Amino acid sequence: MKHIIKNIALGAALLPVAAVAQTEKEYTDSVASQVNVAFRTVNEADLMGGVSTVNMIEQAKKDYTTYSLDGMDALVGGYNGQLWNQGEALVLVDGVPRDANNVLPTEIEQITFLKAASAVVLYGSRAAKGVILITTKHGRNDGLNVSVRGNASLYVPKSYPKYLGSAAYMELYNEALQNDGKAAVYSEDDIYHYASNENPYRYPNINFFDSQYIKKTYQRYDGTAEFSGGGRLAHFYANIGLSNVGSLMNFGEGKNNHTTRLNVRGNIDLRLNDWIDGYVNANATFYDARNDNSNFWSESATMRPTSQYPLVPFIPISYVEEADAVTLKTIQNSNYIIDGKYFLGGTQSQQTNPFAAMYAAGYNKYTSRQMQFDMGMNFDLNSLVKGLKLKTKFAVDYHTQYNTSINNEYAVYEAKWNNYSGQDLITSITKYGTDKRTGTQNLSNSHDKQLILMQAQLDYDRSFGDHNLNATLLAHGYQISEDGKYHRTSNANLGLQLAYNYAHTYYADLSMAAIHSAKLAEGHREAISPVVSLGWRLKNESFLRNVKAVDDLKLTASYGIINQDLDIEKYYMYDYVFTATGTWWGWNEVANSMQTSDSQQGSNYNLGFIKRKEFRAGLTGSLWEGALKFDANFFTTSTNGLLTTASTIYPSYFQTYWPVSTFLANTNYNNQRRTGVDLTLNVHQKFGEFDTNFGVSAMYYTSKNTKWDENVEYDWLKAEGQSVEAMRGYECLGFFKDADDVANSAKINNNTKPGDLKYKDQNGDGIIDSKDQVVIGKWTNPFQMGVHFTVKYKDFTLFAQGSGTFGGNGLKNGKDTWVYGDGKYSDVVLNRWTPETASTATYPRLTTESGDLNFVASDFWKYSTSAFRLNKVQLTYDLPQSIFAGDSFVKGVSVYVSGSDLLTIAKERKYMELNVGTAPQTRMYNLGVKVNL
Repeated sequence: MKHIIKNIALGAALLPVAAVAQTEKEYTDSVASQVNVAFRTVNEADLMGGVSTVNMIEQAKKDYTTYSLDGMDALVGGYNGQLWNQGEALVLVDGVPRDANNVLPTEIEQITFLKAASAVVLYGSRAAKGVILITTKHGRNDGLNVSVRGNASLYVPKSYPKYLGSAAYMELYNEALQNDGKAAVYSEDDIYHYASNENPYRYPNINFFDSQYIKKTYQRYDGTAEFSGGGRLAHFYANIGLSNVGSLMNFGEGKNNHTTRLNVRGNIDLRLNDWIDGYVNANATFYDARNDNSNFWSESATMRPTSQYPLVPFIPISYVEEADAVTLKTIQNSNYIIDGKYFLGGTQSQQTNPFAAMYAAGYNKYTSRQMQFDMGMNFDLNSLVKGLKLKTKFAVDYHTQYNTSINNEYAVYEAKWNNYSGQDLITSITKYGTDKRTGTQNLSNSHDKQLILMQAQLDYDRSFGDHNLNATLLAHGYQISEDGKYHRTSNANLGLQLAYNYAHTYYADLSMAAIHSAKLAEGHREAISPVVSLGWRLKNESFLRNVKAVDDLKLTASYGIINQDLDIEKYYMYDYVFTATGTWWGWNEVANSMQTSDSQQGSNYNLGFIKRKEFRAGLTGSLWEGALKFDANFFTTSTNGLLTTASTIYPSYFQTYWPVSTFLANTNYNNQRRTGVDLTLNVHQKFGEFDTNFGVSAMYYTSKNTKWDENVEYDWLKAEGQSVEAMRGYECLGFFKDADDVANSAKINNNTKPGDLKYKDQNGDGIIDSKDQVVIGKWTNPFQMGVHFTVKYKDFTLFAQGSGTFGGNGLKNGKDTWVYGDGKYSDVVLNRWTPETASTATYPRLTTESGDLNFVASDFWKYSTSAFRLNKVQLTYDLPQSIFAGDSFVKGVSVYVSGSDLLTIAKERKYMELNVGTAPQTRMYNLGVKVNL
């Protein structure tokens, strides 16, 4: 190993050497002080607000994560998966639109969150909902630095749904039938046998989450090697990582389930001469996942007794009568004898099941390959015009993915049982289906994606005494083409930024973009998006200059309009749309009939861009020599001109309901407004040998539909004036008490019975329908916050991080809570309504019919999503440097233990931590080591 490292170092020394060498501390400090924003780097002190940044080099020293944006809500105010709750942000990796999950935290130097319109306008239309700019690492030091990191993680499920056993199911299903006026299908004798557990193969009680099927934990392992260095004219950075993640499945093909990821990244910076430098970044990711064909998790939420008796997935051959040669021969001819002891059970109505499929249905492999390449050349034109630079960039990405699978067919067997002198034996079997192993590998879900980006810009940066001027003129565009999609995802714009400050005290910035969209009609495809920003550093004024407690204090404000087509769903929404095959029409049922061509959309060639109009004011500062730093923003953003077919401004005869036809055109009509404040605060203090840092991030947010196309009969039905995230449903008054209560109350339909939910008749018409739905809550949490804490003592570092969301609501509408028809019963039905439990029931009466009486949106099912989560705790120990003195091959070692998703504090914690129909939520415990060579 030492020989290999020396050869790499020798190769690095022979490279054209780099322009500026940095120590590790200098490199870290430069990352902290220089912030990557749109098309340039700005000193943190000169940021114009609406921008937050995270130094990932420092963060990675104390926080091991596997996803690039993990935990960012606790570090950045205004981020909760979205920026200022505007929708999906544009993710750029090294300035190129890429997936955040395809770059690992170990590869990242800095993440910048561009929230304000002034920060994103230069990126054009597709950045209108914010930008997350991820910048990968580059070599900044001379010679060769090598670090190796390894992690072993253990994932522990939090909880599983609690489904009722066979006997309880039978009793309750009979009760549901009785509630519906139908005869029972399970006899008392049947229920007794299933309850007694006397023969689990004749009277099974299947538990999907039993330890024979599910492991208690599963593991993840990863290793990463990083190389950086260079010389006078070149620097390089390389990252090679490999990870493997197992699964919880403990039988059949599920034992082989895994996901493997290999990544290779190389970034090279070159200086060709005194006025030309450039870079080349390349990344390849190889992603492979193997999974069984059983659909085990989804089936766990639905599989129930399908005939009169529950399904038996596996039946022991030993229960077949020894003298029954015919049955034994039939079974032994099967391709699937499990462990030499069991054959696959089934029924005529249930000829497949996830347990049999786990052994016999085969498996599938998902393969993904991503190749990413970008390069740029920078020209210092100072000899022509002082302060002038030309920058160019080109990127091309390829992504291919596909599935290969082995899909087998298998037979199942239904056993007929008899009891001889107290012993259960199988007297005959009925076979359903056939065993078929083709050995053919099937290819499916093939998908290709390509991105091409080109960019050029002129930068002018000069200072004339106290006058500082920066100007940028740029052309920027990219296209993403995907198979199966005729139109490419495109973004093309010209950008202009003029920034001026006087003595770093008074700031003015004008940024604008000229954009183009093919989604609009000719003559309406271009627009200008302008944003103006002003800043004032109060610290430099006489009234604060000599105040020692204040290190820095700056007030900023901006106003602008960004034109965007992100909310224009598809192309040709401005044009007529006619169906080629409409409604059959004729004089009689046999002859003289024809198929019409129906209008489905009218035209509006004046359709325009949606506009983001934003005012923002911010205050940033540092107090007491950096002991307290803060960044706060107030923002109000109006999204105007959202598309709708505005029926309120067109005559009613512009549309018909049969034949379904409309001449209504899409128009820019609906408006929304979002208003909020965000805060990022950090407190740094030393107490002797203890070095502490405490941080808070927060956002409070409201929204409103300020203009909405609607024609409703009652005020409570209006969307206008309500929150964009309003939750609508019925106002529940409890349960119907008895037949008289049903007869004298408004109801949804005539099938209503005692024990059904009773809703408020808002309009008093005696019928419960959509006209009685009101706002019952909010889907989003208006207040979000995060906290993080770091304490260093000698060679130990303790890091903890948590996040909270407050004020929002959800509906308990999962398959385990909305149980009706032939649904599978969970423990929530145990407190169902019956005449005997009418005063204490918390669940409606059981029914085998549809769920339109009880299982609809109402405040009965509403719950609070307010919660605080302890997301991460990590303890790191850096071995003393004295151990590695002299010419030691090892330069440093860090060992750390951590836990993730450790604790949730919430009224509805159990429901919020429960997954139904998917793999469970988990807690993660990790042991890691990093070695610097």
